[in-house]
Amino acid sequence: QVQLVESGGGLVQAGGSLRLSCAASGRTFSTYAMGWFRQAPGKEREFVAAIAMSGGRTNYADSVKGRFTISRDNAKNTVYLQMNSLKPEDTAVYYCAADLEFRPYYRGSQAREYDYWGQGTQVTVSS
Repeated sequence: QVQLVESGGGLVQAGGSLRLSCAASGRTFSTYAMGWFRQAPGKEREFVAAIAMSGGRTNYADSVKGRFTISRDNAKNTVYLQMNSLKPEDTAVYYCAADLEFRPYYRGSQAREYDYWGQGTQVTVSS
């Protein structure tokens, strides 16, 4: 069992930055990969970024490459999403998710690969 709690969302102007955090509890944090997804109104949930359990390997959606950075601090049981150069199309509810299958270098991009989800945090980017 894993519990995930996101924080750090809010309202920001286009071009601004936000850092999302996701605190995990339950199973040992360093034994599973983490991902960030987002869902805008009327749209399906989409992949944003993922990071392997050790933190050494990452994966990004093309739409956020070069602007977003995923990282993790296994000592603090927390994964982060640093979002820079935000655009109005980044507006969505952002969710963190945990993939509990033990695959040291894997960082999946499919929602079905993830076993636990946080409640989400709203990010709104104004133009």
